Amino acid sequence: MQSFTFSRFANRFKPSQKLFSNKLFTAVNMVVLGIESSCDETSIAILDNGKILSNKIYTQKEHTAFGGVVPEIASREHIKKIDRLYRNALEESGKTISDIELIAVTDRPGLAGALLVGISFASGLHTATGIPTIGVNHLEGHIASVMLENDVPFPLITLVVSGGHSSIYRINGFGEYEILGQTIDDAAGEAFDKVGKMIGFQYPAGRSIEECAKLHTGSELIDFPIGKVREHAGYNFSFSGLKTSVKYYAQKLSPEELEIQKPLICHSFQQAIIKAILNNLKDAVRDTGIANIAMVGGVACNGTIRDALKATFGESVWFPSPILCTDNAAMIAKAGLEAWNSGDRRFPSMQPTADISRKEFRK
Repeated sequence: MQSFTFSRFANRFKPSQKLFSNKLFTAVNMVVLGIESSCDETSIAILDNGKILSNKIYTQKEHTAFGGVVPEIASREHIKKIDRLYRNALEESGKTISDIELIAVTDRPGLAGALLVGISFASGLHTATGIPTIGVNHLEGHIASVMLENDVPFPLITLVVSGGHSSIYRINGFGEYEILGQTIDDAAGEAFDKVGKMIGFQYPAGRSIEECAKLHTGSELIDFPIGKVREHAGYNFSFSGLKTSVKYYAQKLSPEELEIQKPLICHSFQQAIIKAILNNLKDAVRDTGIANIAMVGGVACNGTIRDALKATFGESVWFPSPILCTDNAAMIAKAGLEAWNSGDRRFPSMQPTADISRKEFRK
């Protein structure tokens, strides 16, 4: 690999200046290499001035047999795929490593071994080339995903829903977040996968449940519970009771009855998820006075949930494209660029925290 020094980047950061959090920083457009390896997707992306030139994603299929992600297997698969994806992304983008001006890598939260692969790869590139490198919170990446294709207005109520997270944030601008509510137990995507396993679908089960639910054409609905969390302040979720109710309902059925009732079960379960989401979002909109809403994360791929939000909130709701809802490096590159332009210089440091506040910038 060709060697470079940090000094070759010294004169690149000379665009307009902007004020952020009472500090003066330099806002720049850059060619950014993004790296994502927090769970079971390995991804490398290249952005130029916020435009996606390449976004390579490998979704590990090896976990299907186990009904969920096996951390050790995830780490090994990242090691196998990351260099190939990196080279393919460079080739597709028409860029070389000498064109890259910033490296952004997910360093929190996620599986420790999986994160370590991406961070080590980024650190190796940084050491060899001197390219500035920044750590990115995975959740902040999901929030940034909706900004890749949409000129979203602020302030914004954002719902982050995935296999590991179900949270509602008030966003006043990039880097300015206030958490309004979160799940106190299972995440929505986790509930989809666990219910799917109960009724015979392979992991991951979100798409299977959505497609099966469409087969239910009647008005009948199983009265599954919608969690109401009163002992915690905020607009919180609870999906463990819903999951347990589906389990008990399915256990009462014979294999033949279960197969016949699958569409009804999937439809009723999905509707319970939708009602929980809409209840909290409507309350958050009413209490904050903020009408603009975004939904991001893996569960945001669900077309039925998207349609429900559009029917409720009209044109004031935004989603990323489905490919940008799943874990991907384009969103990490975007978040890294925005963080850099806000004055954040945090070098990657693996942490388990999901806290996305950036109260102090470390240069």
